[in-house]
Amino acid sequence: MLLPAARLAEALGNLGIGDDDLVVAYDGSGANLSAARVWWMLRHAGHPGAAVLDGGLGKWSAERRPLIRGEERRPPAAFALRPRRDWVLDRQAVRASLTSGKIQLVDARIRERYQGSQPEPRPGVRSGHIPGARNVPYPDLVAPDGTLLPPGELAARFAEAGVDPIRPVAAYCGSGVSACAVLLALEAIGRPGQLLYDGSWTEWGGDPDLPIEGG
Repeated sequence: MLLPAARLAEALGNLGIGDDDLVVAYDGSGANLSAARVWWMLRHAGHPGAAVLDGGLGKWSAERRPLIRGEERRPPAAFALRPRRDWVLDRQAVRASLTSGKIQLVDARIRERYQGSQPEPRPGVRSGHIPGARNVPYPDLVAPDGTLLPPGELAARFAEAGVDPIRPVAAYCGSGVSACAVLLALEAIGRPGQLLYDGSWTEWGGDPDLPIEGG
């Protein structure tokens, strides 16, 4: 999913994002999905000034805060890329973790897709989950208004799923987007810098040579 480093730096610079800018990402999903992905990509690129607008566009609009129409443009800027390559796992690293047990896998998809009782939306992708993965569905991490749950409640969600946030965690989802909402929640409880399996279930479920589980 990630762009090559040079293309990512060019794309961010063309958006007018420079090294000293604070970037606040938001979306209209109600659960910070795309915004969390933007936040994670910036953090992965080594940009410290990245944040997510809690509650997103929905909460902003409900509070009657200002909105404008049309396109906003900023002049191009220089973006220095300092990627944290150790934050991303490929399928080989994930497969190795199944034997070593050093990394906890967290599946951010809804429960029915994790269990394999709901067909995958992408043709050719099997149903189920990576063996040993725990399920923390991304909608369970936000309140009805789209804001992240308080840290104590987030910690409880992970504990209920059998995830120990003190140990290394690698999140995945269908395509590497909603898994970033899990990484955002982990940072909110004091566990920044956890891992992303960026190929996620699209890659794993689409490879018949890789093991899966259901239920």
